[in-house]
Amino acid sequence: MIERINLENILFLDIETVPEERHFGLLDEETQSLFEQKTAYQRKDEYTPEEFYDRAGIWAEFGKIVCLSAGFFTFRGDIRHFRVTSFFGEEAKILKDFSNLLNNHFSQPQHIMCGHNAKEFDFPFIARRMIINGITIPNKLNLFGKKPWEVPHLDTMELWKFGDYKSFTSLKLLTKVLGIPSPKGDIDGSQVGEVYYIEKDIDRIVTYCEKDVIAVAQILLRFRREDLLIEEEIIHV
Repeated sequence: MIERINLENILFLDIETVPEERHFGLLDEETQSLFEQKTAYQRKDEYTPEEFYDRAGIWAEFGKIVCLSAGFFTFRGDIRHFRVTSFFGEEAKILKDFSNLLNNHFSQPQHIMCGHNAKEFDFPFIARRMIINGITIPNKLNLFGKKPWEVPHLDTMELWKFGDYKSFTSLKLLTKVLGIPSPKGDIDGSQVGEVYYIEKDIDRIVTYCEKDVIAVAQILLRFRREDLLIEEEIIHV
């Protein structure tokens, strides 16, 4: 089935998120209380809400998107390219620009979005933040009323599960076992907030995010038993 999908119809993506505020103390009292309630199970008695706040970026209610990278294949005869672009900066603009990309170039029935653990994280996070920012959700992200087989989403972690609902396999682990060059550079997801708020190095975050998008595309190629991308085929727009 995967082999039948036209690669040019797939939009690969990844997001990087951070806590909405730099410090827990910058939240108003009600939001602090709501964060405390939301994270009670995860924190147990090991962390205070303030100590746990550096992880707030994993919840759309308390985090925000600082980078969204997307990639897609193009073919011209025997020449294959993978074009990668990134939206970063102010969140509302990121979401509007990504919405325009979906609506203008990936809105047809044959188009599919693909990410790693994206059904659990990236896709719902983007949709929720669009609602929070007052942005109309593109059809490709709006799942209301759709049957499971009508949802235009592909998830490489789900593909790897083969029906096993107990398994979580990180992108780094999957690339390792599949013989794909590691997408991870000098930072990991837990450090994005620090790089964003303290180092203020958005370029470093963009590079990290784009590497993940490329890795997801490589995984899908491996599933299809096709040659992996080489550096000369990757174009950063």
